[in-house]
Amino acid sequence: YNKGRGSSFARGEFSEEVETVQPARNVVKVKRFIIKPMLVAEAVDQMELLGHDFFLFLNTDTEGLNLLYRRKDGNYGLIEPELG
Repeated sequence: YNKGRGSSFARGEFSEEVETVQPARNVVKVKRFIIKPMLVAEAVDQMELLGHDFFLFLNTDTEGLNLLYRRKDGNYGLIEPELG
């Protein structure tokens, strides 16, 4: 019984720690393929032909590895990574 001091909760002395358990995520499949050099427009065509939401290719304009992906709005995005 706390005379006149209020509860420890009211004084802000309680801190509740909540531990969330995330399910383990494992790599369940590995796929190997040949990366072909092509233009971005060709990569879009290939991605559509395969019915995939992303496509990895060697961009002949930049000579770099690029990742083309379908955005939620239906357009495309292009990731051009750089070595750091």
